[in-house]
Amino acid sequence: MGLREDALALHKNNRGNLAVASKVKVDTPQELSLAYTPGVAEPCKEIAARPELSYEYTNRGNMVAVVSDGTAVLGLGDIGPEAGMPVMEGKAVLFKEFADVDAVPICLGTKDPAEIIQAVKWLEPSFGGINLEDIAGTHCFEVEEGLKKIMDIPVFHDDQHGTAVVCCAGVINALKLVQKEFTRARVVVNGDGAAGLAISKFLLSAGIRLDHLTICGINGILTPSNHAGHATREALAKLTNPSGRTGTLADALKGADVFIGVSVGNIVDREMIASMAPNPVVFAMANPQPEILPDEAKAGGAAVVGTGRSDYPNQINNLLGFPGIFLGALDVRARDINEAMKVAAARAIAGLIPEDELTPDYIIPKPFDRRVVPAVALAVAQAAMESGVAREPKTREQLEEGLRQRGLL
Repeated sequence: MGLREDALALHKNNRGNLAVASKVKVDTPQELSLAYTPGVAEPCKEIAARPELSYEYTNRGNMVAVVSDGTAVLGLGDIGPEAGMPVMEGKAVLFKEFADVDAVPICLGTKDPAEIIQAVKWLEPSFGGINLEDIAGTHCFEVEEGLKKIMDIPVFHDDQHGTAVVCCAGVINALKLVQKEFTRARVVVNGDGAAGLAISKFLLSAGIRLDHLTICGINGILTPSNHAGHATREALAKLTNPSGRTGTLADALKGADVFIGVSVGNIVDREMIASMAPNPVVFAMANPQPEILPDEAKAGGAAVVGTGRSDYPNQINNLLGFPGIFLGALDVRARDINEAMKVAAARAIAGLIPEDELTPDYIIPKPFDRRVVPAVALAVAQAAMESGVAREPKTREQLEEGLRQRGLL
């Protein structure tokens, strides 16, 4: 059978991808009395007296909610919460299989940002973290920012920040390979939606200079005037384009060291790549059709090419980021996943490939590289402690022992 038939058969035959598994046996009356009534009342009383003990007496500290409203599911668009559930189940499977983190898919029957914020806030007592997923760019910023203000557990929109972390890791290594300094590189990001804006903001956090970053959208180079009314775009335009530079994507690419595309396919040609600085880095990540195909980019002079696809080298895949990021945050009971933790994750991913092993087709680990999750988790946990958001600081030895117990080291 083909991919469509195989995928439908997998989901239908298994009735989805998830099941609930018990950690304890209830084969005898004694076991039942401990797992449930009357014994279960004892941890209830302890938690009632000290709510933070929910992390010790329940699975909360290893539980993430994968939350969506179904408005931006993969490349399918606004297909609704019911149709989005297979993706959220799949994301939960990845959390478990790659990081031994339990996750629950939750698809909400509302598109109203205020209602989403309230619904997710109500979930806080049950979870150690919130992974926002496939929420349309028109309101994903409002939802995440609103939740971060009112919740005391990590809230992370993976479509924004997971993409940004992994993309940044790839850029770090690609620039090493072509012997260009990260902090001096001129970068063009094409796509002013959730991923493009998050990548742009994160590159600034990681060290790219304000005057070396250009963001482009459907109207060309981002300026405050051509994106009036969208607070995030306007703010970034003022930060990255203070002189009010205008023009097309082709204009922006002239002399650039790095192109990052999170937009639509076939909008870049080899002549545009040829106009970039010598040995340019091209991450054409639109799916399924990249902004420019790797062979065309190389014909234009690209030294390193990455895409979002698994059938080309250097796939920029969020799977390299979110399992380890959440595991590191959960292991120290972090209140937030902040910029320092994300930068640490990007550097950890990049650092897994020694400089003498970098090649044009190998600048980022592959998704099934089992070194990634523990490396990212350790780096994120350390950054959480150093930045003051960890509620349960641990030594390196304690963190590593936890990873060994999960079978990750």
